[in-house]
Order: sequence, then C-alpha cells, then structure tokens
Amino acid sequence: MENIAHTDISRLCELLKGTGKKYDIEKIRKAYEYAAALHAGQYRASGEPYISHPVAVAEIVAGLELDTDSICAALLHDTVEDCSDKTNLKEIEKMFGADVAMLVDGLTKIVSLKVEDKEEQHIENLRKMLLAMSKDVRVIFIKLCDRLHNMRTLGAKPENKRRITALETMEVYAPLAHRLGMQKIKQELENLGLQYLDPIGYNEVKNDIESKYGKSLNFIENIRATISEKLTENNIKFTLEGRIKTVYSIYKKMYNQNKSFDEIYDFYALRIIVDTELECYTVLGIIHEMFNSIPGRFKDYISTPKPNMYRSLHTTVIGRDGIPFEVQIRTWEMHHIAEYGIAAHWKYKSGASSKEEIDKKLEWISRLIETEDNTRDPAEFLHAFKTDIFHDEVFVFTPKGDVIALPQGSTVIDFAYAIHSAVGNKMMGAKINGMIVPIDRVVQNGEIVEILTSSSVKGPSRDWLSIVKTSEARTKIRQWFKKESRTENIAVGKSIVDNELKKYSSRLSDIQKDDIISALAQKAGFASADDLYNTLGYGGLSLTKLSARIREEINKITVPEQPEPEISEEDIVQKTKPKHLKSDSGIIVDGQSGCAVKFAKCCNPLPGDDIIGFITKGYGISIHKKDCPNVTDGRKNPENADRWVSAHWELPEDSGSSKNVYEALLQIYTENGIGILANIAVALADMKVMILSVNSHKKSNGQSIINLKVSCKNIEHYNSIVSKLKSLDGVMGVSRGFS
Repeated sequence: MENIAHTDISRLCELLKGTGKKYDIEKIRKAYEYAAALHAGQYRASGEPYISHPVAVAEIVAGLELDTDSICAALLHDTVEDCSDKTNLKEIEKMFGADVAMLVDGLTKIVSLKVEDKEEQHIENLRKMLLAMSKDVRVIFIKLCDRLHNMRTLGAKPENKRRITALETMEVYAPLAHRLGMQKIKQELENLGLQYLDPIGYNEVKNDIESKYGKSLNFIENIRATISEKLTENNIKFTLEGRIKTVYSIYKKMYNQNKSFDEIYDFYALRIIVDTELECYTVLGIIHEMFNSIPGRFKDYISTPKPNMYRSLHTTVIGRDGIPFEVQIRTWEMHHIAEYGIAAHWKYKSGASSKEEIDKKLEWISRLIETEDNTRDPAEFLHAFKTDIFHDEVFVFTPKGDVIALPQGSTVIDFAYAIHSAVGNKMMGAKINGMIVPIDRVVQNGEIVEILTSSSVKGPSRDWLSIVKTSEARTKIRQWFKKESRTENIAVGKSIVDNELKKYSSRLSDIQKDDIISALAQKAGFASADDLYNTLGYGGLSLTKLSARIREEINKITVPEQPEPEISEEDIVQKTKPKHLKSDSGIIVDGQSGCAVKFAKCCNPLPGDDIIGFITKGYGISIHKKDCPNVTDGRKNPENADRWVSAHWELPEDSGSSKNVYEALLQIYTENGIGILANIAVALADMKVMILSVNSHKKSNGQSIINLKVSCKNIEHYNSIVSKLKSLDGVMGVSRGFS
C-alpha cells in the first residue's frame, strides 16, 4: 500500500458538503487536529501514519450521513486506548462535549479488565458494546465503519492476526450489520472475511461468477431492455439496476447446501426502484404479466417488513431463454434503508418520533442486556447473543393479525413470551391454525398462533428452559423463578451441587465439602452459599461452568503438589509426533484436531487421488488434489505456507469397505446427434451411478460438450465409469472436471 506522508481531511470535508446537510466543519477540523497530534509518531502495519485510519473511518461514517458528533467520535475513537498517556475521556468531554466523549467511551475496548481467559474478555467487550448501543446506536454505526476499514487494510497484518480478525468479523460484526439492516456494509465484511478465511474457495467462486456473468451479458441486457420498454410504456418513472449474488452468498450456498455453482438458483437479479409504494405493486403486476413466475418464490416485505426494517417486493420469474432471475421492487426510501438500515433514519427522519421508532427496532438489545443481568455465565450470554443476532427470522401471526418476528426454530412458548411475560407465565397450551399443538412445537412462517392461558396455572415449568429458543423467553422464565421460588431454587441448586460432589464423595469429608462450597460462592461473587444455590436453581449459572471450579477446589484440598517429573528424550519425541485426525469423510489429516473436512469444488478429489489440506480458519479444512492448479498457485504464496497440511485417505484395512460416496465431474465430448444423452444416462444407470447434475452446449464444429456431475466411490470406480462412457457410439472423449 502506498505510504501517505501527509493525511488531511479535505476529501472528508468534500464528502460532508456533498450530503447537503449542515455540519460543524470547525468542530470536525478541531477533532482531526487533536487526533493527529495525539497519534503523531504512530504508524499502521502498512507503514501509513496512524491518523490515516481514523480519517478513513470518518469518511465511511460520512457516507452514512451521520451527524457532526459521530464524525468527531470517528476521528477520536482510538485516542483514549492508544494515547492514554496524553488524553482521557474527561479531556475529550471538556474539548468536544459529553456526546462525543460518550461515543468514544463506547468505542474503546475494555483493555484493563481482568478476566479468566480471552473468551471472557471477548464477551465482556461485547457486553460493553451492547450497553453503549442501548444508550446511543451511533456507537455501533461507527464501530462497523471502523471494522470495515480495518478489513479493507487487513492485508498488511501478519497471517495469524488476519485470520483472527476475519473470523471475529464473520462471527460478530457481519451479523450485527445484518441485524441493523446495513446490507451494504454486511456484504462487504462477509466478502473480505472470506478472502482471508478461505482464499482458494473465494477465488474459485469469484472466477466462476466472472466467467458466468461474462457469458450472460446479452441475456441481462436483453431483459433490462425489455422491462425498461414496458415500464416506459406505462409512464412509470424508474431506475433499473442489474445485480448478481455476492461471492460469499454463493460460497455459503455451495458449501452449506452441497450445491455446485451451476445449481445456484437465483444468480441473476434486477432491482427496480420507483417513487411510491403504489408503483411497487403496479410494477409487480407488469413483471408477472411479462414473465412466468415461479410458485413459492414471491415475498412481500413491504406489507410485512423484516425486523431489521428491510422492505421490498421479491419475485422470481423465468425469462424466454429458460433462465430464472429475481426481481426486487422498492421505493428510494426503502432502497436506502435496505442499504444502510437504521442508519438511514438520519437521512429521512429526525425528531422524537424517529428516536422512538429507532428505540423500538433496538428492543433486542434491551433483551440481551436483561440476559446479562440475569446470568453470571459468559457462555450463556454468548449463546443469547448468537441466537438473537445470527439466526434467520420467521414471521407468525396472532389471532388479531399482529405480526410477531422470532428466530428460526422458536417454539410456541417463545411466541407466548414475545407477546408478554404474563401470557407466558400463565400458558397452559397453544393452537396453531386452530389446532391444538404440543407445547414444544416449533412455529413456521405464516402460521396463526393462539396461546391458551389459565389463572390456575401457577407459573412456568423449569423444563421450559431446555425447550425455548430465544433469550427473551429464557430470561423471563428465570426472572419468574428468581422472584417467586427462592426456597425451591435453593433446594434445586443444593441438589445440583450435591450430585456433582458425589463423584468425589469417597475423597471428601463434610468439612471439606463446606469449604469447597464457601470458596465457590466467594469466587463467584455471592454473599452466601444460599445465594449460589438460588442462582443455580433458577438457571442464572450453569453447572458446566461450576463443575470446572469444583474440580479446581477439590484438587487444592486432596491432591498434594508433586515435583515436576523428568522428561525423557523419548517423551519429547512422542509429544512432538503429529496427531492423526480421522474425519467422517474418510480423510486423515496430520497435525490438526477438531476441524471439519470439505472437498474443494475446483478439483473434487476422489479416494485414490494424492491430496493435500488447506486450513480455512472457521470453515474447516479444504481438501484438494495435489495437482490442482489452485494448490500449485497457492503454495507459491509464502504467507499461506503454514496453512497447507498433509492429508491422506483412510486405508481400507483401517476401516473396512467405505460407504462414502463422492462427487466426480465429467466433461464428455460427443458428436451432435439424437439420443446420445439418453444412451449415456442408460449406461450410468446400468452401472448404478447416480447423475447429480447435467448440462450441455453445442459447439460450432458439429460437436457437443456434456458436463455431468455423478456419484463415485473412488478413483478406480471413476476410471471404470470413464471406460464405459468412451465405449459408447458418438462419444469422442471424456475428461475429468469442467473447463
């Protein structure tokens, strides 16, 4: 990256002027000069002056059209953390006001917090960020802009730091952007993250997209021209944009759903932007009149918006060439909200009503903070965080027609507590579409759910804690037990601890047990053992977390300190030998543990091929043929040297006959003629070989190419398939893979 000797804010000022909004440029310039002075002498890993980073973040924030204080906070966001010997929050408040200081505080990591491990520190940072968001949502807008610029410049960091940052981005920041409706930032974060987690998979999909898009330009342009002509005839003012799915979204479908690139259904899409909501439905009618629609592929997010405020009409239709494509129809306001989510309110709305609407859209943050208040277990908080942010939503209706959005997999109990805690606490049953259903029934999109209550019901069941999906329901159930059943909670908690201690009963006296429990309560921050039992009883602390601490206390009492044993040369050799991890796919990977295995789509290795593994942090180990072009090119990059690991197929004598079936790609060259494809299908059926996908195209020289994906056991089985196909009339040749 080019070394920038002098960084200024001239471009930032131009961006701010271009918005047409009134900014306090003098205050922003003062914040820049203060930050530049504090960061003087500091440099980024790329060699740039450090101030270039806050300026770049401020430019991204300006693109969201946030206010003056947000721009100032973006410029100052690293000063307290990185320049603590020169400034502090009080100084920033004195110079720039309480709002800027509050935003900077929310953006500052908890670097001085003493916690047991890195995972707990990570969770504490998430908690602090959520608390700051609950006070002012601008904190997360600036944080996402900060992360986006860090990802754009991540290439200058060492390999291990790139992977850690990319994984955190995919697990926390991209889902947060999605939850806030900020699709433009979310998509860029996902694509950048994938580049560092699985660069080979990323480049493979990217090349496939460029190849397919290049071949289909005529199709896209013809569709655009046809639709434009029709809309113009109907006197509709519109903007028409072409779109293809992002690299990450296609990658995710290919690997999560085990699809080939050719099986991606909605690769092409057109977006039509009009002025009014009425025109959206008018355009929808015109599109359905022009093309055949695909049943089940129409979604009306205008009448039923997503929880992240997304509104649009979606329909998938089939063009005259038999190629399906999606059409999205929305107004300009809907479009800006789709791109920038809640942040778009700064462009379209202001005042108290806007703040109330934003607060309503951020109720999920309050629920997460309630989870924090009702649990001392970091793992429980992280589970709640992931459930509320990561999962797709389902939309269900009350009998009155009100829409309730819930995470996918939610039960009727979750639905009851989403209405009100009093409804959940008095719940005795439920009906879906008028039929009585079990209490653990998972709700589905579009269902009408009625909760049956009774005043004779004393409260929820403890068993519900293992049934519910949402943190909101779990928190409200715990709140009921915490408030109403302390005596019962203590008895339940004491029983839990006693059962755990029974594992060590032969080694512990009653006095030792009392000492252990007292130590546990004190270290967990409880005033007494009863408070510990009470929290365990209502589910505010998990046994998993406690059992590890129980073992620590028992070892202190019962296991005397032993001198370190001498380590022989033989022990060292044994410890340094690589471990062998067997996967369910019949692969043994040397030197790695706990990683999932997937087969690279670029070469589709089969048992019998020489193979090698590539570590894609967070996405498993990608298995390639050793002679795959991506391997040849990838191993030339010294930065990825530590990510290539040896791999081999499990030997038959280790496992008996393998039942695994793999995918093989065949490119068959044939003469043009009737019945050739049918003969190929019959031949494969005789060999009991399943055809997974097929497509073909004619060449100008009187020949055809047929691309087949088939099921295959190993390389010997593959060779027998090829031999059989080559013997068929009209088949001129067979090669492996698609060119």
